[in-house]
Amino acid sequence: MKISAFQSGKFVQRNRYKSFEPVFVNTLWELDDSQLIMLLSEANIKLGELNAFSQLIPDVDFFIKMHVRKEATKSSRIEGTQTNIDEAIQKVENLQPEKKDDWQEVQNYVQAMNEAILNLQTLPISTRLLTNTHKILLQAVRGEHKMPGEYRRSQNWIGGSSIADAVFIPPHADGVNDYMSDLEKFLNNENLPVPALIKIAIAHYQFETIHPFLDGNGRIGRLMITLFLVSNRLLEKPTLYLSDFFEAHKSLYYDNLTRVRTHQNMLQWLKFFLEGIKATAENSIDTFKHIITLRDNIAQQLMQLGKRQPQAKELLNFLYTNPITDAAETAQKLQLHKSTAHRLISDFVRLGILEEKTGYKRNRIFAFEDYIKLFR
Repeated sequence: MKISAFQSGKFVQRNRYKSFEPVFVNTLWELDDSQLIMLLSEANIKLGELNAFSQLIPDVDFFIKMHVRKEATKSSRIEGTQTNIDEAIQKVENLQPEKKDDWQEVQNYVQAMNEAILNLQTLPISTRLLTNTHKILLQAVRGEHKMPGEYRRSQNWIGGSSIADAVFIPPHADGVNDYMSDLEKFLNNENLPVPALIKIAIAHYQFETIHPFLDGNGRIGRLMITLFLVSNRLLEKPTLYLSDFFEAHKSLYYDNLTRVRTHQNMLQWLKFFLEGIKATAENSIDTFKHIITLRDNIAQQLMQLGKRQPQAKELLNFLYTNPITDAAETAQKLQLHKSTAHRLISDFVRLGILEEKTGYKRNRIFAFEDYIKLFR
């Protein structure tokens, strides 16, 4: 199928509405646009640079945890949650009651991503992987009664107060299993000479069009992008997440997905997606460079601590994954006496590494502010 001649599907009359029934995607795709081919080359180069760069960073897994939290925050914000990165890394007991539901949705996304990455060691991107991930995403949050871990068996819709004034009505529930089976075959079909970034761009569009779950489709669809990049070894580590780009260009994100269905314009969606890969890879590289600079500067500062340097380095590594902490948590995680933890934290405050955020004399909370700024 030529990209420029793509036909997206058809609207089928149901009882009181028309559902959109997309074409299957597990077919040969022909790239027949020179600008698209150029963009694909540029995106691949940037992705390769990010992959190489991340492999050169010692202890890169410390920093990936914050990348995952940022992705969870951004992807959830696209769906309407209000949690920001500062709140996402807080303990739930430190939040206002009205923020706890949104906070939990972000934590579920983090857990879903982490477990999905682990499951890639034994599972391909498949119905089993996606439904397992979906079940984690919706546990104990607002969508917990919307069939977590199962494809829908009823009609859903996007936008509008009811199906009568919906912006978009996905395929009828009877076809969901067949559509998802075709999508799974497409993602894992090694006999199709389709460039990987084009494949996952098409797959993301198709997943959002099928909308196979009653809730959580946007988050699972965006999470699937990173899973694909890792499972196909385009990335050795999960270091690229597109939700930041999609949220920054939210109207274009939705408009370009919609125009594939309404105007058969797959080409513009693919260009938008590849621009997102380029921009996000560049931003991720820039963030890693700033992390390295920050880490080197702090290493120089820690030399002032003499015999306490080994414990200070342990605390610093802990802060890379938990940049908001308190003395009790520090003592527990580093297996220190609480008085020792207090002294270490005081040293970090004196050196300007940590900032006290509450203004209290008791129950004080400390933030690794220069590090958190890199993920805002």
